[in-house]
Amino acid sequence: MINFARQTPDNEEALPAMEEHIAPAPRVSVQAFCETVESAAAIQSAGEDRRLGKAHLKIQMGGMPAAIEAYRSAPTPNVIVLETDGTSDILAGLDQLATVCDPGTRVIVIGRVNDITLYRELVRRGVSEYLVAPLSTIDVIRAICGLFSTPEAKAVGRIIAVVGAKGGVGASTLAHNIAWAVARDLALDSVVADLDLAFGTAGLDYNQDPPQGIAEAVFSPDRVDTAFIDRLLSKCTDHLSLLAAPATLDRVYDFGNEAFDSIFDTLRATVPCIVLDVPHQWAGWTRRALVGADDILIVAEPDLANLRNTKNLFDLLKAARPNDRIPHYCINQIGMPKRPEISSREFAKAVEGEPVALIPFEPQVFGMAANNGQMIAEISPNHHTTEIFLQIAQRLTGRGETKRPRNSMLAPLIRKLRSK
Repeated sequence: MINFARQTPDNEEALPAMEEHIAPAPRVSVQAFCETVESAAAIQSAGEDRRLGKAHLKIQMGGMPAAIEAYRSAPTPNVIVLETDGTSDILAGLDQLATVCDPGTRVIVIGRVNDITLYRELVRRGVSEYLVAPLSTIDVIRAICGLFSTPEAKAVGRIIAVVGAKGGVGASTLAHNIAWAVARDLALDSVVADLDLAFGTAGLDYNQDPPQGIAEAVFSPDRVDTAFIDRLLSKCTDHLSLLAAPATLDRVYDFGNEAFDSIFDTLRATVPCIVLDVPHQWAGWTRRALVGADDILIVAEPDLANLRNTKNLFDLLKAARPNDRIPHYCINQIGMPKRPEISSREFAKAVEGEPVALIPFEPQVFGMAANNGQMIAEISPNHHTTEIFLQIAQRLTGRGETKRPRNSMLAPLIRKLRSK
């Protein structure tokens, strides 16, 4: 019997590909031995997906015989993908492979026969997954990533990136209020990561002034682990924590493309929802943060520059994430007095997609919240924008059920004390 790690089949009905949350694979080596060009193309396409961005993928032709021959004199990788054309004996081939295969290697078999008896026999021999050709790209991604995540962990580690199509459009304000709705109304443990280290406002908006934050992590990548990140988090509510930006100019914040990778990986492993407040700048690390997120919200104002930038971001992210849900966008500060505006219909026509929300210009309530270090839901729970933020939170997290806290007689007093 092959000494491979087993994968228990999931009995739950599969979600649509674009709605399913698939956790990224870690840094592993994957080698595929294909019989057909179509399967090789699907695996190659999967290797270009963001969720397999850390995996080292190598594709060869020749199927099972080529794999057996290759591993007679070479160590086996973390994952082997084997395609069989249906004419050879799969079980006999696996028995031969077992004689040259290293313990701990996981195997995915691609076959032509959709037979439960065969599947059970493959599992009994230690095969991790059996896929029936023809394959789609998402089939390969799901199979490989699924080897390294447990069913209990499927809902953990969803990253939501919020970015402005232009500076000053209110993207940070929306990111913070949406995260508040995720934590308060959806009762989902969340972290806001303020990535604007020089000018970030998350600390001000949540009325927090922590001595440490994201700067300590990004400048000490070797120290980043769960315990280290926990020490840097500032608790805002029972379900919401903040990884604050220093918002100081005593140093220059130049980062490499992978500067935040270890931080995001650690947060994914421990927190169900991470909201990234991405600054309006275009660098390798901001592009990587956006492309690597599970869902993206672009915030725009109703003018021509915002329309152009939204269109450019939308097109780039769709092309870079062909197997993900398309980015979302919303239009903020609609109805500003005496300002000509581009209609949401024109936005939808240019972007080829409807906005998830239209947020009116409300300087009084937003200004008061910003100056008090509060969220809109804190100073005006029944304000219509509070409901808009909740709807966006539901859309981005895929959760429809709300768990609003009951109003207490002490709530007004608590809000008053917080404002002080």
